[in-house]
Amino acid sequence: MSPLLIIALSFVFGYLLGSIPFGLLITKAAGGPDVRSIGSGNIGATNVLRTGRKGLAASTLLCDALKGTIAVLVAAYFAGHAAALVAGLGAFLGHLFPVWLKFKGGKGVATYIGLLIGLAWPAALIFIGLWLVVAYFSRYSSLAALIASALTPVGLLGLGEPNAAALFFLLTILLWVMHRANIRRLLNGDEGKIGK
Repeated sequence: MSPLLIIALSFVFGYLLGSIPFGLLITKAAGGPDVRSIGSGNIGATNVLRTGRKGLAASTLLCDALKGTIAVLVAAYFAGHAAALVAGLGAFLGHLFPVWLKFKGGKGVATYIGLLIGLAWPAALIFIGLWLVVAYFSRYSSLAALIASALTPVGLLGLGEPNAAALFFLLTILLWVMHRANIRRLLNGDEGKIGK
């Protein structure tokens, strides 16, 4: 099989796995509302939490992370590190723009963390640590994700992972774009705080 075909298949595999809308599927299976009809209309764990069911939100967070981890680990096992990076990109894009939901998906934080776990787990620990510190002091989940993601490529470089750093530089830009409404609310002082 040619290297180009392997890369293409890795991307498609990652995209299809990443595009599974766990937030929507989990809430529907539990008899909850269509998560797209509440809050931000997003399919991610934060919006699932607005149903008032913490267990569903935790399950969504875990599944959205795992689809990123599985995508890169499977691709790495069968086709190597370069294929894993491409599969990771596919999984992230699949989560943001799932074909099954007219390309309206989540904001990508859980999948971002899942990819980090699969590609460079120490960087995932750094991300989670930064998120916890910023979230604790600011009470803003979105701000914590934005700051942690901005520092992730730097952390990956420090860990000797330049290729992963390049990928996560791109993913960080995409994550920030998906959080543009949150950024506006943060600047305006009306972003919702954790626990409120």
